[in-house]
Amino acid sequence: MVSMTKHIDTIAVHAGREDFQELGVHSAPLDFSSTYPIKDLQSGNESIGGLAAGNATADSPIYARLHNPTVYRYECAFAKLENADAGIAFASGMAAIHAVLMSLKIRAMDDGIERNHIVAVRPIYGCTDHLLCSGLLGFDVDWVKENEIKDAVRADTALVIIETPANPTLSLVDIADIVAQAGKVPVMVDNTFATPLLQSPLALGATFAVHSATKYLGGHGDVMAGMVATNESWAAHIRQIRILTGGNMHPMAAFLLLRSLPTLPMRVERAQQNAIYLAEKLDAHPAVSKVHFPGLTACDPRGLVAKQMKGPGSVIAIEMAGGYDAAASTMMRTKLFVPAVSLGSTDSLIEHPAGLTHNIVAEDARESSGITENMLRLAVGIENQDDLWADLEAALI
Repeated sequence: MVSMTKHIDTIAVHAGREDFQELGVHSAPLDFSSTYPIKDLQSGNESIGGLAAGNATADSPIYARLHNPTVYRYECAFAKLENADAGIAFASGMAAIHAVLMSLKIRAMDDGIERNHIVAVRPIYGCTDHLLCSGLLGFDVDWVKENEIKDAVRADTALVIIETPANPTLSLVDIADIVAQAGKVPVMVDNTFATPLLQSPLALGATFAVHSATKYLGGHGDVMAGMVATNESWAAHIRQIRILTGGNMHPMAAFLLLRSLPTLPMRVERAQQNAIYLAEKLDAHPAVSKVHFPGLTACDPRGLVAKQMKGPGSVIAIEMAGGYDAAASTMMRTKLFVPAVSLGSTDSLIEHPAGLTHNIVAEDARESSGITENMLRLAVGIENQDDLWADLEAALI
C-alpha cells in the first residue's frame, strides 16, 4: 500500500484548502463580518454558550470577537504544521503569550490550587522578558540557567518558559531535557526563530509552542499576528482569555497568513542557506570578534541542531571587534540589510538588540545573558547570497 503520509512542505501548500473544491474557490474566503445572523434563539444561545466555554466552533459565529471563519481556517492549517490538537490565533505574538500566561490563572481556579510561580531561562524576546519582570500579571518569576530548572520548580510553579534558538544570541536549549526537569509543570517554547518547519516543541514534550506570526509565518513584513499551538484541554482556556480580552487576530491578517503558508518551506530553506554561507564568511572577518549561529560547530557543542531541529535557521548575531561605535556604524552602512527590528521577511534586516529589541530589558539581565553593546542581529532574507555578503563586507569596519 502506498503511504499517504504527507511531508510538511506539502502540508504547508494544502493546509486550509481542504474544502476549496466544495466551495468552488482557489483562494481562501475572506470574512470581514463583525456580527452574524442566528438561525433561531435556541441555536444562538447554544452557540454563544459553546464559544464562551472555549469550544473552537459553533453553529453560528455570533460575533467576530468570539469567532471568525477566516481566522479559524488559518488556525486549523497552523495546527497541522505544529502537529497540534489546536492552534489559537491572536493579534500579535505578545497577545498570544499574554493569553497563555492568563490561561494559567483559569486552570489554577479550576484545579482549586493557586499557582503563581514561573521559571524562565534567559535570553528570550525582550518584551516577554519585560512582561514577566513587570509584575503586571501577578507571577513570581525565577530566572535560572538551563540546568537549574529541576531545582527551581516548586509546588506552586505554573509554567516553565524557554526560547530556542534564543533571541538574540541564538543560544540553544534542550527542549526534551527541560520537559524532563519540569516534570508535571507545563513548558512553553517560543518557536518563532525555528518555525514549525525546523522544530516541533510539542513532539518533544512541550505543552505550548508560541510564535510571533509576524515573522516567518507571515514572511512579507505586512502582517501583525501571534499563534499558540497546544492540546485541546489548554486551548479551551486560551480561547476564553481571547474572548475576554479581545486580542483576536484580524481576518485580513489570517488571509495574509494563508497567502504566505505555501511558500513558507521555500522561504525558510533559502534564507537558511544564505545564513549558513554568511555565518562562515563573518566568522573569518577581522571586524567581527564573535559569531553566534547554531550552524557553526562552536555554537552548538551539544549537537542540539541535529537532536531537535532540521536546520539552524536564518538569524545570525555578531559581535563587532570595534565595540558599540562599530556596531552602530555598520548597521547604518548596509544597503540591502534594512536597519529595522523584526525578522523572517523576504528581505534581510539588521538591528542592535541592546539598543532596540532588548532595550526594555534591565541592563544587568542583558549582560548576564550575553546581549552585549557591540552585538548586531542579522535576520537573513532570500536575496542572492553573494549580494548579501558584498553588502555586509562593504559595511563592516
